[in-house]
Amino acid sequence: MSTLGAVAARAGLTGPALLDLADRLAPGGPRIRRRVAGAAYGPAPRQRLDLWRAAGARGPQPVLVFFYGGGWSAGERRHYGFAARAFAALGFTVVVPDYRLVPAIHFPAFVEDAAAALRWVADHAAAHGGDPARILLAGHSAGAHIAALVALDPGYAQAAGIEPRSIRGVAGLAGPYDFFPFDVPASIAAFGRAPDPRLTQPIHFARRDAPPLWLATGTADTVVRPRNSQALVAALTSAGGSAVYRDYAGLDHAGIVMALAKPFRARAPVLAESAAFLMRAAFAD
Repeated sequence: MSTLGAVAARAGLTGPALLDLADRLAPGGPRIRRRVAGAAYGPAPRQRLDLWRAAGARGPQPVLVFFYGGGWSAGERRHYGFAARAFAALGFTVVVPDYRLVPAIHFPAFVEDAAAALRWVADHAAAHGGDPARILLAGHSAGAHIAALVALDPGYAQAAGIEPRSIRGVAGLAGPYDFFPFDVPASIAAFGRAPDPRLTQPIHFARRDAPPLWLATGTADTVVRPRNSQALVAALTSAGGSAVYRDYAGLDHAGIVMALAKPFRARAPVLAESAAFLMRAAFAD
């Protein structure tokens, strides 16, 4: 067993937690600091967030809010430092929120949490070097769904007191955007009670004045199939909006987010390409 494997086994680490450990132990890159840990953006225990920024970074930076996946029923922000460090090293102030999970809540509560986290960004990011007028969203899997929905349906931002135009762009990794009817346990549990299922689907809100979206998938993804990203890009383009589709040969559902971590970046340029898109979107004035 490798040293990393032994450490992980003793600590009981699997999945994202193990990936975060591997990223922390990998050499290279600037020093990234978690400048805010566990800030409350709402009263519930899971309405907490962390903020990351490169040590010594100067000037106001675009703020990237990263939403992790987990089928709307699992996930912890403390395991996604690898994603925060990856983007912070490329010039972003990065916020990673927790959000309330199924079965304690159901749609639309987790999307409302996302908008509430953006309210915190608008109120507090400037104090930590972020530019609240240049908010970007990213996410993986269920987190990509949340990011896309809060960006495309302006009602969430407006209800939280956020100017929808402050959301400058979205990068979605392996997100479900067009998945009704609900036919798997995760989507049934999260959305089965929705009075109008159309309102759960990002594709329903494709519009000309949406922020630009970069939607990526792996060709080997059998959990959230590439057609989700393809369909939303087609709908946005047809509506006159701006959207980019990118697929990565051979990557599966987990592999596309793993490619953000240092030990796996050589597998595909997910980090470099998504960061370049987001930075262009941030300054497309």
